[in-house]
Amino acid sequence: MRRGRPEGGSAPARRTLRMSEETAVDAGRGVAIIGMAGRFPGARSVDEFWRNLCQGVEARSVLSGEELEAAGVERSVWTRSDYVPAAFLLEGVELFDASLFGLNPREAEVMDPQHRLLCECAWEALERAGYGASQYRGNVAIFAGSGSNEYLRNNLEARPELFRSVEGMVLLGNDEDCMATRAAFLLDLRGPAINVHTACSSSLVALHLACQSLRAGESDLALAGGVRINVPQRRGYVFAPDGISSPDGHCRAFDEKAEGTVSGSGVGIVVLKRLADALEDGDFIHAVILESAINNDGASKVGFTAPSVDGQVAAISEALAMANVEPGTIQYIEAHGTGTALGDPIEIAALNQVFQGLPSKTCAIGSVKTNIGHMDAAAGVAGLIKTALALQHRQIPASLHFTRPNPKIDFDGGPFYVNQTLREWRTGEAPRRAGVSSFGIGGTNAHAVLEEAPLPEEAAPGRPAQLLVLSARGKRALEEATSNLAAHLEKHPDVNLADLAYTLQVGRKRFDCRRVLVCRTVEEARQALVERDPQRLLTQAQEASSRPVTFLFPGQGAQSVDMGRGLYETEPVFRKHVDDCCERLVASLGFDLREFLYPSEARREEASKRLLQTAATQPALFVVEYALARLWMSLGLKPEAMMGHSLGEYVAACLAGVFSLEDALQLVAYRGQLLQKLPGGAMLSIHLSEKEVQGLLGPGVSLAAVNAPSLCVLSGTVEAMEALEAELVLRKIGHRRLHTSHAFHSAMMDPILEAFAERMHRIKLSPPRIPYVSSLTGTWITAAAATSPRYWVEHLRQPVRFGDGVDSLLAEPQRVFVEVGPGHGLSTLLRNRAGAAAHRVAVSSLHRFPEAQEDRPFFLGAVGQLWLAGAEIHWPKLHVDEQRRRIPLPAYPFQRERYWVDPQPKAEQARAKTGARQKRADLAEWFYVPGWKRRPLPAASMRQVKPGSGWLVFLDPTGIGQRLVQKLEAGGAEVTCVSLGTEFSRKGEKRFELAPGQQAQFRMLGEELQRLGRLPGHVVHLWGLTPETAGQAEETVVRSQQELGFYSVLFLSQALAEHLREQPLQLDVIAHGTQDVTGEEPLSPGKAMVLGLCTVIPQEHPAMRCRSIDVEPPEAGGEERLSARLFQEVLSEVHGHGVAYRGHRRWVEFFEPVRLGAPGEDPGLLRERGV
Repeated sequence: MRRGRPEGGSAPARRTLRMSEETAVDAGRGVAIIGMAGRFPGARSVDEFWRNLCQGVEARSVLSGEELEAAGVERSVWTRSDYVPAAFLLEGVELFDASLFGLNPREAEVMDPQHRLLCECAWEALERAGYGASQYRGNVAIFAGSGSNEYLRNNLEARPELFRSVEGMVLLGNDEDCMATRAAFLLDLRGPAINVHTACSSSLVALHLACQSLRAGESDLALAGGVRINVPQRRGYVFAPDGISSPDGHCRAFDEKAEGTVSGSGVGIVVLKRLADALEDGDFIHAVILESAINNDGASKVGFTAPSVDGQVAAISEALAMANVEPGTIQYIEAHGTGTALGDPIEIAALNQVFQGLPSKTCAIGSVKTNIGHMDAAAGVAGLIKTALALQHRQIPASLHFTRPNPKIDFDGGPFYVNQTLREWRTGEAPRRAGVSSFGIGGTNAHAVLEEAPLPEEAAPGRPAQLLVLSARGKRALEEATSNLAAHLEKHPDVNLADLAYTLQVGRKRFDCRRVLVCRTVEEARQALVERDPQRLLTQAQEASSRPVTFLFPGQGAQSVDMGRGLYETEPVFRKHVDDCCERLVASLGFDLREFLYPSEARREEASKRLLQTAATQPALFVVEYALARLWMSLGLKPEAMMGHSLGEYVAACLAGVFSLEDALQLVAYRGQLLQKLPGGAMLSIHLSEKEVQGLLGPGVSLAAVNAPSLCVLSGTVEAMEALEAELVLRKIGHRRLHTSHAFHSAMMDPILEAFAERMHRIKLSPPRIPYVSSLTGTWITAAAATSPRYWVEHLRQPVRFGDGVDSLLAEPQRVFVEVGPGHGLSTLLRNRAGAAAHRVAVSSLHRFPEAQEDRPFFLGAVGQLWLAGAEIHWPKLHVDEQRRRIPLPAYPFQRERYWVDPQPKAEQARAKTGARQKRADLAEWFYVPGWKRRPLPAASMRQVKPGSGWLVFLDPTGIGQRLVQKLEAGGAEVTCVSLGTEFSRKGEKRFELAPGQQAQFRMLGEELQRLGRLPGHVVHLWGLTPETAGQAEETVVRSQQELGFYSVLFLSQALAEHLREQPLQLDVIAHGTQDVTGEEPLSPGKAMVLGLCTVIPQEHPAMRCRSIDVEPPEAGGEERLSARLFQEVLSEVHGHGVAYRGHRRWVEFFEPVRLGAPGEDPGLLRERGV
C-alpha cells in the first residue's frame, strides 16, 4: 500500500537479496531499520555509542560537592553518608539549533529540552537513512515517548515573571502531549504523530506501534524513539534500601551485588520502513524487525510497580510466535536488566519459561543499563539500537559489572548466560537473531524480535564521474559539513562514489549556502574537500527558491566531431534521442549521421570534412541540441523561455510544439541541402555597432547578425569578406572569421528562398506552447509569426537580432540560462550584455572542443552551477538505468547555541513566594526609577570567538571599531565592515559603504549579504562614537546624531529581519553620551533616542536581542584598553538591555521601586471643578 516511490527511486526493477534459506524474513511483514540517531551518556552519536559499548565504557560521572551545590543540592544533603553523588550525564542538553527549525530564541528557551533533542535526533535519523529531503512523497509517522518534564518544574515554574510573560509559549512548549506532534510540525511529517506514555517501556512500545502503522499502510516511513532528560543533571540521590536506586551508583544487572539502577539522560530514535520497500528502494538496512508484541500485567502481581513473570512470558511468547521463529534460533537477548533485586530474577524466570528445554549457555544476555544507566522512556530504544548495531557489526558487547550471578536467578534452568566480554557473533544455519525487552512501571511489557539484515547485492560502480552537493543554512555550517564529509571519506575510502553522490543529492534538504564538486574517485573527492580549492569546490549563497530556466540554442559554427560523444556513451536519455533522430534522418540524408558525429579513429578525418558541409552540419547541430534539451528536461529543467540563434531557433520551435520532431528533422535536412547547393561564402564577426557597420555594407556584403550593441556579423562572398578583412586590419578594428561554409543571412541566400517557401507551406505549423524569443525580431514570438511560412523564409534571409533578444530575456531578473549545444558563445554574449554586477547565471552544456575536457564531468559541472543558482534538479535522472543505494553519511552539522532558563536563586524564590505575585494595593508603590549598579563582567558569561562565526561591524571614525575587528578576525571570525559614505557601494570582499539616513541603502546591504552568504549572527554598531562637533548648529548636530544612531539602527534591523527570518541575531549598539550614570557626563539627546529602539527591537523581532553599551570617549592612548573591554563585552552572554563603562568600571542598568510622596501644600496648576 505504497503512496508512491520516494524521491530518488532510480530504477523500477526489483532488487534481489541473498540470505539464509532458514531466514524468517517475510518481505511482506518484516520491517527494516534504515536509520538511527541518538545521544547517550558519554556519546554524542550512535557511532560513539557503539565504540563505547565495544570498549566496555561505563559513562558514569562522580559529582563533586561544588557541582552538587551549583545544581541546588543542599550541603546538608550531599554530605550524608547515604547520598550517592553519581549520575549518567548527557552533555549539551542546554544547546539547540533553534534557527534550523524556525524557532525564535524565546520559544527555544522555554521549550522542554526533551522536545528539542527529539527534533534534532529525528532530523539526524532521517538524514542518516537518506530521507532528509522534503520531496519524499509517502507518509512519515512518528511515535515517541518522553520522561517527566523536570525543566518545567525546576526551572521555568521557579521564574514566575517569565512564566507569566510567555505563559502560552511555556505551556505549549512543555506539554508532553505536544512532543510528537511538534516534531511532525517542525519536520513536516504527514503520517500519524503519537505520544507514547508507558513509563520505562515507552520507546519500545513506540517501536511496536510504528511497525503496526507501516504494516497497516498508514505510513511509509516511521520514526520511533524516546527521550529522557534529568534537570538538573548534576545531582545524585539519597539511597533508599527499599527503592530501585543503586547504593553505589553502578548498575550491576544479574550480579549477586545488584541492588538497584541509576537514572540516565539520553535520546534515541530509529527510522523504519517495510522491508520489501527498503529492498526495492536501495536503502541501507541495519537490522530487520521480524515482529513485536506488547501487553500489560493486569492485577496478577504483588503491586502496581512490581513486574510480573506471567505478563513478560506472554509478551515474549507472542512476539516469537508472530515472528514465526523457534526460541532456539535466538542467540542474544537485550534484557530490561535494571539490576534490581526484584526485577532481574523475575525477568530471567520469564525468559526461562519461554526458552525452556534448550541447552545451557547457548543464548547470551546483556543490559545496556550497565553502560549508560536507566534512561526511562528512552531505555527501550537504547537497547534496540545496541542490538541493531550488534547485528550489523556481528559482535556482542559485554554487559558490565557481572562477576557472580545473583543467587535468586536460576541460570541453570535455561539457556542464558551473561555476556562478559566483547565477542564475535558467530552463527550456524539460521541467521543472527536477537530479542529486545522493555518493561514499564505499571505493567506495560514490550518485546521485539530482530534479525540481521539480508546481504545486499554488490553495488554497481556507476558512471565515470559524479557530482557531490552540500548545503547548509549558513557558511559556518557549510564548512563543518564539508569537513565532516572529508573525515567520513578518510574513514571509509571504499565507499561507492555513485551511492555517495546519490545519497547527498536525494537525501538532504536544500539550504541557501551551497557547494558542489565534480570528481571521479573517492580519494579525489576527499582531497578536494580538504583543500577547499575554490576552482574545484564551487560555493554560492542562493535563496532557496525555484528559479526559471531559459534555454539558449547556438547556430552553425559551434559544431565539431565528437560533440556530445561522452554523453552519448554515458547518458541513456541523450543516447536515446540522438539514435531516434539519426534513424529518422537516414532516408533524407542518405547516410547515418552517427557515423560522422562519433566516428571511429580511422574515419575521423573523413568525418571532420563531412561536418564542414552545411548539409551535414545543420542536422547534426539540431540532433545534438535537441537531445541535450531532452536530457536537461529529464533532469527537471523545463524551460520557462527559450531562444535560438539562427538554426538554433528550429530546436526551440520544435520543443515549443510549432512543428513536430519529424517535420523539424526533415525541414532542417532540406534547409541544409538547399544551402549546400549555394556558392561558398564567408562571415566576419566585427566589434562595431549596427550603426557603425552601415558604412561597410554594399555589393556582396550584408548584415547577418547583431549579437550585441557593439558586436555585429557581416556576411557575403569570400572575395568581399577578404577585402573587408584587409580594411579592418588597416583600421585596427577587432574582427574574427567565423567557422562557416556559406554566407548565411545574406543576399547569397536569395536563390533558395522560393524553394524553401514552397517546402514551408507543406509543414504543419502550430502556436508555440512554450514562450521563446524570435531571433528574427528580438522580441517574443507570436502565434501568428510562428505559424506563418513567410516568417521562416525571412528567418533564413534576414539578420539575426540576438542582442535584442537577450535584452528581452534579461527583463526577468531571476532567470538562469543554459546554452544547450556545444561551446559557450551565447552564454558569453549574454553575460557580457548583463554586466558583471548583475550576477546572471549562464552555463554551457558541452565544451567547445570535446578533446579538451570530457563531456560528463563538464556537463555535471553545469548541473552543479545551475543547482548553486537555485534551479530545481530531478536528481534520480542523473542515475537513470542504475540501481543506486542510499548509504549512511554525516548528517547536518547543527549550529547549537545555549537556550536555557536557569533556575531562580533560592533567595529570590523565597521573596517571590512571600508576595511578589500579589498586586500592591497602594498606588503610590507602583512606580520605579532607573538606576545603575557596578557589576564586573562575570567570568561565566565570557565566551571565545567561534571560528567562522559571522559578524557585521559598523566602523566609527575614532578607530575603536577597527581595533575590535582585528581582535575578532584574530579569533577566526568572519567579519564584514560597513563605513560611512554618501551612497551604497562595495569596497572589497568584506567592506561596504552607505549613507546612514537612506533606508533603501540598508535594504541593498541586506540583499548583498544574503547573496554573498554573509548574513551575520552578531552586529556591532559603533556609529554612535563620534568626534567633537564644536561650531555646528544644534539642529544640524541632532539631525546627524539621529541618522547615525536611531535611524541607522532602525533601518538595519528592518533590512536584516527580511533575510534572517527566525535566525538569531545579537545587536550591540555602542555610543557615548546616551546614559546618565554618574550625573557628571555630558549627554546627547539626539543619540539617546536609540535607547528606546534597543528595547523595542526584540519585541518586534523576537529572534533579535539588543543591548546598548555606553562608553566615555577614550583619552589619547586609551583606545586599545577600551576596545579590549568592548571585545570582552560583545562576546559575553546578554542579560538586560543597558551597560555602561565609566573609567575602569562597568555599570549595569536596573530599576528600583520608589514610593510617591503625598501631594504638597502648593496649589497645583489644575484645580477640582475648574474650567
